[in-house]
Amino acid sequence: MYRKPKAGIDYVGVSIVFFCHDGQGRVLMAKRSENARDEHGKWDIGAGKVEVGDSVEETLHKEIQEEYSTEVISYEFLGFRDVHRMQNEVHTHWITLDFKVLVRPENVAIGEPAKFSDIGWFNKNQIPSNEQLHSQLPFFFQKYSEQL
Repeated sequence: MYRKPKAGIDYVGVSIVFFCHDGQGRVLMAKRSENARDEHGKWDIGAGKVEVGDSVEETLHKEIQEEYSTEVISYEFLGFRDVHRMQNEVHTHWITLDFKVLVRPENVAIGEPAKFSDIGWFNKNQIPSNEQLHSQLPFFFQKYSEQL
């Protein structure tokens, strides 16, 4: 039986990760619902797979619109990460292109209610504890602490 190859499992996947902020020291985060692929109930910042034919910039704009129902005002490329982790008992490998993105807070809403149960704005000193975060976020925050 043929199974379509999957990004991150059968080949290295490429994704963008976005740290959305309001320019006033607050970061936007979404809580992953029970319908999310994994890490249910964990707070996350946002990400999306780069599809064949889409540019990185197109993906950034598209994913922020899909997840947060808002537009990008400006963005800064932070760097990349080589992410190896276990996901549902399967080893995955992704290259993430990480961005800091300015958005308009008044336009933000949950764009994918099946994947996210809540969204919130957090001051940098009020971000949920590591136990409440997506497993990759502590590494993200550590790597980019000076740039955020």
